[in-house]
Amino acid sequence: MNETERQVVPPEERFADELAFLAAWDPGQRPSGWRLTPKAVVTFVMGSGEDHLRLDAKAAGDLPKSLRIGPKYIGDRSLVERCVVTLAGDRGLLLVGEPGTAKSMLSELLGAAVSGTSTLTVQGTAGTTEEQLRYGWNYALLLARGPSPEALVPSPVLQAMRSGSVVRIEEVTRCLPEVQDALVSILSERRLAIPELAGEAAGTEFGRPGFNVVATANLRDRGVSEMSAALKRRFNFELVEPIAERAAEIALVGREARARIETAGVPYQVDEAVLDVLVTAFRDLRSGRSDEGWSIERPSTVMSTAEAVGVATALGIHSAYLGASRDPLSLLPGHLLGVVRKDDPLDQGRLLGYWDAAVKRRSEAGARLWRQLWELRSVIEG
Repeated sequence: MNETERQVVPPEERFADELAFLAAWDPGQRPSGWRLTPKAVVTFVMGSGEDHLRLDAKAAGDLPKSLRIGPKYIGDRSLVERCVVTLAGDRGLLLVGEPGTAKSMLSELLGAAVSGTSTLTVQGTAGTTEEQLRYGWNYALLLARGPSPEALVPSPVLQAMRSGSVVRIEEVTRCLPEVQDALVSILSERRLAIPELAGEAAGTEFGRPGFNVVATANLRDRGVSEMSAALKRRFNFELVEPIAERAAEIALVGREARARIETAGVPYQVDEAVLDVLVTAFRDLRSGRSDEGWSIERPSTVMSTAEAVGVATALGIHSAYLGASRDPLSLLPGHLLGVVRKDDPLDQGRLLGYWDAAVKRRSEAGARLWRQLWELRSVIEG
């Protein structure tokens, strides 16, 4: 299946040229089992800025002699460096933060750069079983032959141990405590006992060099299944925060929305000024304070960058498929209301309060687009 036949292409395939280039660009010492050096991993995630990295003719081979590495994660470089150091030291990494702060994307990029794969993943839910973290059985083979290596169905964790790769565990705190505890011995001893195969050579699986765990957890899900102290001790925690710089967030939302819309095979038609208003509204409601210093009542819903990308994409899709008869800005209040009302119906009133405060003040100051938004207040009233 080629890229055009898939909705999502994993980063190790999407950025295969960059990964191959970086492997040749920095031939320095690599942690055992790693595809790239730690320096190259950070460069892959954060990009090379305006610089074009260069290879000498001997190292280049079929690769380009120079390449600019584009940024993929917009955030604190020191955070990424700490994450890479954690993995290089064979410590489990736990990325925590509000929903929509790109924790999953960062874990994918780290898996792709370190191991060449980001697809070894366990999605944590209340229904996740211990088998999904350890192993299961092909019951037809189990009944026919009894416990045997052939009948064993390895989990993504076991596959990562065998191949020396990074395994990703999404929303680990949504797993039940007994499921989480299956990770304790795996992280501390780097081995997995299979009692059913006690008489076999495969009775104990050992993690190969490069094996590690990157988990994510949403701060708002902390109460679902609190992690045990034993499991916490086996992770290094890193807080992933919302994008600090407004311009960087606008650029990211525009880039991601454009990529999604163009994947659908239609042109991107969202004006930069509309993106500016969209991201500004999200940042105001997320932080509880405008750039001008006005206090704003925050809704209970997380106004994340990921949600902003979703709204920008929806505006672009509407323009592409349903015609340009409606200005994308006129659609923004309805989409904002849809985002805000997800958790608490009272948040509609908070959004109205935002309209009567920040939107109205900007309108009165003469900002044309904010004046248009103010005139659309009736959409928020529902």
